[in-house]
Amino acid sequence: MSSKLRIALAQLNLTVGSIDNNLTKHIENYNIAKDKSADLIVFPELSLTGYPPEDLLLQQSFLDASEKALQELTQKVTTTYCIVGHPLKTKDGLFNACSILHNGKIIATYKKQMLPNFGVFDEKRYFKKGDAPCIFEINNTKIGIIICQDLWHQGPMKNTVAKGADIIVSLNASPFEINKHEQRVEVLKTRINDTKTPVVYVNTIGGQDDLVFDGGSMVMDNNGKIIQLCDFFKESLTFTDFTNHKPNTDNKSLDVTEPDGRIYQALCLGLKDYLKKNNIKGVIVGLSGGIDSALTLTIAKDALGAENVHAVLMPSQFTSDISNDDATQLAKNLNVKYDTIPIQPAFETFKNSLNETLKGEKVDVTEQNIQSRCRCIILMAISNHTGNIVLTTGNRSELAVGYATLYGDMAGGFSVLKDVSKTLVYKLAKYRNTIDSAIPERIITRAPTAELAPDQKDEDSLPPYPILDKILYHYLNEKLSAKEIIAKGFDSATVEKVIKLVKNSEFKRRQAPIGVRIDQIAFGRDRRYPITSGF
Repeated sequence: MSSKLRIALAQLNLTVGSIDNNLTKHIENYNIAKDKSADLIVFPELSLTGYPPEDLLLQQSFLDASEKALQELTQKVTTTYCIVGHPLKTKDGLFNACSILHNGKIIATYKKQMLPNFGVFDEKRYFKKGDAPCIFEINNTKIGIIICQDLWHQGPMKNTVAKGADIIVSLNASPFEINKHEQRVEVLKTRINDTKTPVVYVNTIGGQDDLVFDGGSMVMDNNGKIIQLCDFFKESLTFTDFTNHKPNTDNKSLDVTEPDGRIYQALCLGLKDYLKKNNIKGVIVGLSGGIDSALTLTIAKDALGAENVHAVLMPSQFTSDISNDDATQLAKNLNVKYDTIPIQPAFETFKNSLNETLKGEKVDVTEQNIQSRCRCIILMAISNHTGNIVLTTGNRSELAVGYATLYGDMAGGFSVLKDVSKTLVYKLAKYRNTIDSAIPERIITRAPTAELAPDQKDEDSLPPYPILDKILYHYLNEKLSAKEIIAKGFDSATVEKVIKLVKNSEFKRRQAPIGVRIDQIAFGRDRRYPITSGF
C-alpha cells in the first residue's frame, strides 16, 4: 500500500524558562505547517522549556508551567500531528520526554533513554532513563521517536526499527562545537547503515548563556544521503515529503557553510542572544589596535548593529601611533561610535598614591597591571552610566596560561573569544575580511603585543602562539601528560612551562566572565579542575 507523508521540521530559537513565549512560537509554527498541508510537525528537544533548563527542573512551579503549556498546545492541535519536547514528571520520577499530539489529545509519549552526563551535560542530575521504544502511525507510515543522545548509541534506534518503524524522528538540542556538524553526519550514517531507515533530525538554534545551538536540521535517506539540510544559526520551518517511506530527492538546500564561517556565526549568535535574552541593549569594547579587540569589535558590530556598539581607545605612554591609527581606522570602517580616553593621568595618580608603599621596589608587572586596571575602571564607569556591558577581548590561549590581568582586561560581562585560540583568532579575522576589508591588514600582520612596557611582545613571555596552541590542545583536549607531549617533538622546557602556567591560572579562570563555547573542552563545565591541588 503506497503512502505519502509531509513532515515539517521546526528549527526554532527558544528561550529557557520563557514558557509562554515558547508556546506562542509552537502555536504559530504549527498553524503554518497545517496551512501548508503538513501531516506532522516536529519540534526540538525540551522545546517548551528551552534547553538546558538546569535547576529550574527542581522547581515544581516550573514543571507546572510546562505541563500547563503542554495542555494548551494539545488543545490547539487538530488534524496535523505534532511532536513536542517537554519534561514529564510521573510517580517514577522526572523524564526528558516528548509527546505526540493529535486532535486535541496526547496519543503517545516517549522518554529519552540515553542521558548525557559529560561535558556541559548533567542530565542524570535531573532525569530518569526511559526504557521503551515509541512508534505511532500516520498515512500507513510507522514513525519511531528518539531524543538527541539516543542517536549516539546503537540500541535505541536499532530497537525502534526492530519494532517496525519506517522512519526515525530525532528531537535534538545539540550545541555547536567546531566540526560538530560533520560528527553528527557520521553518527547518522552509522545508525542508518545499521538499520537502512531514513532519519528526520530536528535541532534547535540560539544562544543560551555560554552555549550556542547551530541548527543544521536535516533529513537523511535510507542510504545515508543528506536529502535536506536546514540553514545554520537561523530559525526555519522546512518541509520534507516522503513517498513510500522515502524522502523525495527534490527537497534540498545543501549549502554547507565553511567551518570558519560557522564558527564566526556561532560567536555572533551567542553574543546577540546573550544580550537579547537578558534585555541588554549594547556593548562597550576597549579597542587597542590589536587583533583580539579588533575581532571582538567586528563580531559585536555584525551581531548587534553599529548603533549598539561603543569602542573606547585608552592609549598609554607605551601605545604606538600605529596602534592608535589602526584602532581608529577599524572603528571608522565599522561605523561604530568611538572615544579616546588616555590612561596616563590615572596611571600617574595611582603610582603617586603607591609611591610610599612600593618605595624601593623595582618596576615590574605591577605597573603593567595598574595600566590594565585603569582601563577597567574607565570601561566599567561607562558601563554603569549607560547600562551596556563590557566585552572582554582576551582569547582562549591567554586565558589558559593566565596571560591576562584579573580585574583588568579580564573584567567584563561577556567574553566573545573566551573559547577561541589565538591561532583561530587570526583565521577568523582573515575569514571576516573576505566579506569586506573591515579589519586593517596591519592589525592581522603585526606581532601581537600588550603594549604595557617598552617594545613589549607576547613572545617575550610566551612561546609562539602556533606552538603554544598545539601544546594546549594536547594538554587540554587530549589530556596528554607532559611526557607524552614532549614525545611528540616539543621542547621539554617549553612544555613544562606551559603546563605550569595552566595549573597556576585556574583561580583566574574561575573569575572570568562567561563566553561563547565552541570547543569540546571549554573552560567551565567541560573542565572542572580544583584550584587547590597537589597533583
